[in-house]
Amino acid sequence: MNKWTRRAFIGTGILAGGAAVVGIAIRPGNRAGKMKDLLAKDAETLINIWIKIGLDNIITVYVPHAEMGQGVHTSLAMMLADELDADWNKIKIEEAPSNKEYASGGIIRGFVAEGTDYPAFLQDTMNGIFNTIGKVMNMELTGGSASVRFTGKYVMRIAGAAAKEMIKQAASEEWKVPLEEIKTENSMVSHLKTKKTETYAHFAPSAVNLKMPVQPKLKERADFKIMGTSPQRNDIPAKVNGTAQFGIDTILPNMKYATIKASPVFGANIKNIDESGVTKRANYQKIINLGNAVAVVSEGYWLASQTLKELKITFETSPNDKISTAEIFESFAEALKKTDDFKKDIEKGDVEKSLNSASKVIEQTYKVPFLAHTAMEPMNCTIWLQKDKCEVWIGCQNPLGIQKAVADIVDMGMDQVHVYNQYLGGGFGRKSETDIAVQAAKIAKEVDFPLKFIWSREEDVQQDKYRDASISKFKAAIDETGKVVAWQNFYTFKNHPKEASLIPYLIENQHIAHVIPKTHIPWGNWRSVDASKHGFFIESFIDELAHSIQKDPIVFRNEMLLNQPKMQKVLALAAEKSGWGTELPKGKGRGVSLVESFGTIVAEVAEVCVSEEGQLCIDKITCVADAGFVMHPDGFIAQMESGIVFGLTAALYGEINIVNGAVKESNFHDYQMLRIGESPAIETYILNSEAQPGGAGEPSTPGIAPAVCNAIYAATGIRVRELPIKNHDLSMKNWTV
Repeated sequence: MNKWTRRAFIGTGILAGGAAVVGIAIRPGNRAGKMKDLLAKDAETLINIWIKIGLDNIITVYVPHAEMGQGVHTSLAMMLADELDADWNKIKIEEAPSNKEYASGGIIRGFVAEGTDYPAFLQDTMNGIFNTIGKVMNMELTGGSASVRFTGKYVMRIAGAAAKEMIKQAASEEWKVPLEEIKTENSMVSHLKTKKTETYAHFAPSAVNLKMPVQPKLKERADFKIMGTSPQRNDIPAKVNGTAQFGIDTILPNMKYATIKASPVFGANIKNIDESGVTKRANYQKIINLGNAVAVVSEGYWLASQTLKELKITFETSPNDKISTAEIFESFAEALKKTDDFKKDIEKGDVEKSLNSASKVIEQTYKVPFLAHTAMEPMNCTIWLQKDKCEVWIGCQNPLGIQKAVADIVDMGMDQVHVYNQYLGGGFGRKSETDIAVQAAKIAKEVDFPLKFIWSREEDVQQDKYRDASISKFKAAIDETGKVVAWQNFYTFKNHPKEASLIPYLIENQHIAHVIPKTHIPWGNWRSVDASKHGFFIESFIDELAHSIQKDPIVFRNEMLLNQPKMQKVLALAAEKSGWGTELPKGKGRGVSLVESFGTIVAEVAEVCVSEEGQLCIDKITCVADAGFVMHPDGFIAQMESGIVFGLTAALYGEINIVNGAVKESNFHDYQMLRIGESPAIETYILNSEAQPGGAGEPSTPGIAPAVCNAIYAATGIRVRELPIKNHDLSMKNWTV
């Protein structure tokens, strides 16, 4: 992000040192004219690229994010509709088309310049710059828990407020009354003195010709009417009655099916394909060599997959053919010994001096494995390559990225490639990648009909882009009063969010650094990314420090959060609601974690029971979250629950093992999911604060593994320092309490 941003800033006239020298051409203004022909019929008015008003006064909101169960279509539409003073019952919601006008300028602004307030005369210019960066990057992204906190803040609310001001101005000019006397409510405009009332639709045609405000006045929280409520999500009815269209549901006339087998060892190519044992099963059957993978096209998916199984495929040898998980972790451990290769996250005070003079030094190492995404909807893409255009049906997290990747493969301009994004049956970062569409496009070049391309579950597990495995080594110095005076943490790999490894606790001397070892295992964004690892590492070690001085883990944390009142408040409510401190019978325990990620503070308390035979049951999770202001409470709670369940699956069972350079696991029999019967009761409490809205999709995932592992320790005295938990013997013979 930083590299691309710097290049784009230079290309658009932003100079180093913070000076801005930008021409008028960069200012986007109202881009409705660019999208009018695509989105609006003759009787409809596109006020700006986010809002269309029909003659019936129905308002269509275009949301530039994918709907993958997180409810973002509803939340973002609520933010716009509230600022617009619209009638929520007459709002229609559509996903914005795959078009560069909908590039993720708001998200880029949030990640690059969150908290920066630009003067009014620069607002349009800065919008143009961030939009331009999004266009250059072909980024129409759903991810990073950024939709509400960045697109909502910098795009949707402003679009709604600006459109309202334009409509009011149009009414003022038509009625020849002062602007300040115009009132708007429920998609209606009124003037009390003359008792005039009209619909938004009446003024829309004249309003669109007015200059769009770039810094309209936004509502204060006390004035919210829609934001902060929980109307029914617009995606739920179709998902309940079965009419929702996911990518895999696409059916086209004369469509055939394809599936694929790639090299088990990442990076190896095909040496030979022996077709001698293949049975003729259908009228159409084609075998395609894609270099590092073999595709089979047939009349149906089952037919194609059976043919693929009969092929004898030989892959080239690779230097990675003998690599195992154990060897990978050995290489990570060796990398952590090479301090000259370390890259610094933070260094303050004198850690070495504090460690040497400490009353007590605690040292521990933690490990987490590679993890796959395994979204319930298999990876799929339907594609139809025609003479002058290419159409793509897919459920993805970055339609513009898919559009560019396919255009490059089929040698067309991006304007000739049309991506129709569908509902996603899970994404978790995996469907921000373009590999499935690239393979589909390569196969489509070899046929002359529509093609549905589906990966098997085995291909999904064994050809993923994985959350990286990692080692994290800690040392902490504790003085004679029990105060932690030094914190040292060296770990492998760093992606994002960049602050994931940093701690909120008041410790005077800190040295946190990382090293990036070499590995042939491909990396990909996985729900909460680096926070998923550091949440476990940090909150497990903090718990160990508390117990090492025989102090209550919540009291211990609270004493180091004197400069973090919001975190203290979240922690206190979690203690209260979980019954922290009340006595539990033998074999039961509670554990706590506190993690801030993606702008949201989350405390989680896990209550577990461990039988004498070592059977673990997670009885209850108490979750308290401060996300600034929650736009849709019901949806937010669902996201907290979702992130917890996702994280529990990983904590209990998740691990990708490498044997002879390839992934060993293949399907849900050996890459286990949390079942309904194993899922704990989850209670979620929302604390709204004065902070800006935070994320919802990811912040509850990082804290669940440490909360459960800390609870296991409280129940048994067994400390889990390496995930998954399934690999540990929790039986009574190992208990120390």
